[in-house]
Amino acid sequence: MRTIRLGQPWPLGSTATAEGVNFALVAPLATRVELLLFASGDAPEPQQVVELDHRHRSGDIWHVEVEGVGIGCCYAYRVFGPLQPGRHGFNPSKLLLDPCARAITGWNVYRRVDAIGAMPNTASCLKGVVTERDRFDFRAAPRPRHSWQRTVIYELHVGGFSRGAGSPVSPEAQGTYLGLIEAIPYLKQLGITTVELLPVMAFDPHDAPAGRLNYWGYSPLSWMAPHHAYQQGDDPLQIRQQVRQLVTACHHAGLEVLVDVVYNHTCEGNQAGPTLSWRGIDDRNYYHQNARGDYLDVSGCGNSIAANRPHVRRLILESMRCWALELGVDGFRFDLGIALSRGEELAPLDQPPLFEEIEADPELADLKLVSEPWDCGGLYRLADFPAKRIGAWNGRFRDDLRRFWKGDDKSCWPMGQRIAGSPDLFGGTPALLGRSITFLTAHDGFTLADLVSYSRKHNLANGEDNRDGDNHNNNWNHGAEGPCSDPAVIALRNRQLRNLLASLLLAPGVPMLLMGDEVRRSQGGNNNAWCQNNPLGWMHWQPDAGDQALQLFVRRLIHLRHHLADLLNPEIPHAEAGKALRFDQPGHLLRHWHGVALNQPDWAGWSHTLAWSLNDRERGPLLWCGMNAYYQDLSFELPPCNSGWLRVIDTSQPPGDDLPAQAPAVSGSQMPLCGRSLVLLATAPLMEGAEL
Repeated sequence: MRTIRLGQPWPLGSTATAEGVNFALVAPLATRVELLLFASGDAPEPQQVVELDHRHRSGDIWHVEVEGVGIGCCYAYRVFGPLQPGRHGFNPSKLLLDPCARAITGWNVYRRVDAIGAMPNTASCLKGVVTERDRFDFRAAPRPRHSWQRTVIYELHVGGFSRGAGSPVSPEAQGTYLGLIEAIPYLKQLGITTVELLPVMAFDPHDAPAGRLNYWGYSPLSWMAPHHAYQQGDDPLQIRQQVRQLVTACHHAGLEVLVDVVYNHTCEGNQAGPTLSWRGIDDRNYYHQNARGDYLDVSGCGNSIAANRPHVRRLILESMRCWALELGVDGFRFDLGIALSRGEELAPLDQPPLFEEIEADPELADLKLVSEPWDCGGLYRLADFPAKRIGAWNGRFRDDLRRFWKGDDKSCWPMGQRIAGSPDLFGGTPALLGRSITFLTAHDGFTLADLVSYSRKHNLANGEDNRDGDNHNNNWNHGAEGPCSDPAVIALRNRQLRNLLASLLLAPGVPMLLMGDEVRRSQGGNNNAWCQNNPLGWMHWQPDAGDQALQLFVRRLIHLRHHLADLLNPEIPHAEAGKALRFDQPGHLLRHWHGVALNQPDWAGWSHTLAWSLNDRERGPLLWCGMNAYYQDLSFELPPCNSGWLRVIDTSQPPGDDLPAQAPAVSGSQMPLCGRSLVLLATAPLMEGAEL
C-alpha cells in the first residue's frame, strides 16, 4: 500500500510533488471523503481507496498526499454527508469528477444514465488525470495583443472548421486542435485578427435527447480540462500540450485565441439530472436553489451557477488562470455572462463579486473579455454591463442591420444609430472601444447565406418537430425558399450579403464574423444546429465561383477596415453635425447625415435610404457612404470633394468590381445607387498605400 500523508489544502485539484501527488477538494458540507485511485481510465474498480477524515480537512478543503503515484494517475472521489431534505442530499453511490482536474479519462466506459439514481456507477464513471501544471511559454509565443480598434473576431467550431469535403487539413487531423493549426493560413489570408473558439472545455456530448449528441459543447463537464474529442490520439496527458501547440501556432501567425466559456450552468441539469461532479460535492453552494431545494434556471439548461458565492468564484477564477496562464489563451467569451451577475434569489447585482475579482486580478488584466449581456431569465444589460473591461454582444446591432436591408419600415433611424456606434443604447454617446461587439450572425441562428435564402427555419433534422430555434430572425428568402436557379433571386441575395457585410465592417465597434459566412456556408435553413456533427455543422471547403467571389469581397473588406481603422473605428467617437463638441480638436472628424439630397436625411418610418459622410475640418469630406434599401434605383447627391472621389465599394457591381483592388474615380455631383445596394466613396489621398 502507498504511504498516505495529510497533504496541503492548496493548490486545488491534483498536483505532482517530489514524493507523489497532493489532492485537494473543496467540500464544505461533507463529513467524509474517499479518494479512489484507478489503474486506468477504463478500470471497473479502484486500485486503492484512500479514506479522508477530519485530520485531512482545513476549513472547507479536504486534502491528502499519496506517495508512489504521479502524473498519469487516474482518480475520482466519493463524498459523504448528511441527508438534508429540501437541501443538499449526498449520493455516495456515485463517483465524482474533481472540478479542478486538468484532464479527464474514462470516456470509453462512461454512461451518463448510470450517474442518475441510486445504483453505483463505479464501472462507468469518468476519472480525473493528474497532469503537469506548467505555465505557457510566452517568451516563445507572446500574445499578439491587438488593440480593440483593429480587432476582427472570427467565431469557429474546432471540431467542424477543419472538416468537410475539400478540407486542406490532413484526414487524421480533421476535427482536432492540431488540425486547426493546418487551417491557420486560411484565417491569415482572410485578414481576421482573433479566433473565438466555441466551447473547448470538456463537455458531455451525451447531454442530449435520445439519438442525438451535443455538438456545440454548451454543456460543461469541467472548467479546467480540454475537451477530449478534439484531441489527436487518446493519451489524456497529451491533450493540454496539443492546446498549447494550437495557441502557439496562432500567436506565431499573429492571431489571438478567445475561448467561449460556459460558467452559467453545468451538464448536471435539474434535480432529475446526473450526479457527475459539482452536485455530489456541494450541490447547495454551486447552484441557485429556492428554499425547497428546487433549482432556479436562467440558463435554459436546468440549473444556474451561483457565481456570487466565494468557493464558486474561486473555481471560475482558477479556470480562467488555467486557460490563460497554463494554456496561453488570450481571452474569454462568457456564454450568458450576465447570469454570473445574479446574487441570492437571482437578484441582479450592480457590483457582482465575480466581475470585481476578475477586474482586480493582475494575472488576468491583459485578456480580452467578451460576454452575452442577456440570460434566459429576461435580464439584459448592454450599456450598463456591470464590468468595465468586458465587451458585450450588441444584439440590437444584428437585428437593426437585418431589418434595414430587409426593407422593414421604421428601420432607417435605428440603422443610423448602429452606424454611429449605437449612442441610443449607450447613454447618448457612442460605445467606447471594446464595449460593443457587433455581429450579423453567430453559431446560434441562421448562417448569413441562409439568412437571405430562407423565410422560415428548417430544423426537422434536430428531432424536435421544428419547435426548437428562434422564430424571430429578420430573415427573408428574396423570392424563393432555399436553393434557387433564378438569376434575379441569386443576384439579389448576393447583393444583400455584401450589403450586410459592408455595413458590419464599416461601422464602429468590434466586428465578429461566423465561420463560413465568407463563402456562403449553409445549414439548409437550420437555425439551431447544436446537434449536427455532419456537413450541416462543418466548414464549407468546396466553394463555387460565387462563394469565391464573396470570399474575395470579405477579404478586401477586412483589409479596407484595417487601412481605415482610425476613421471607421476611432478611439474618440466622431462628432455629429449640429453637435460638434469635439470637432475643434486636431484629428477629430465630423459625421454628416444625408438622404438622396445632401444634408437632408430622411428619418421617416417609410424611408429606406441613408447616407453619411466623415469630414475633416481642414481636408473636407474624406468618406461618403450611401445605402439604398429601397427596391428601386435612386440617385444620391454627393458632397463636393477637391481631391476627387474614388468608388471603393459598390455592391451592385459584378464580382471583383464590387470592391476592386484599385478603386476607380467617379465624377459628377450625383451617385446612382441600384436598388438594395451600398456604395462607399473615399478621397484619393485616403486610399494611397491601401493593399486590398
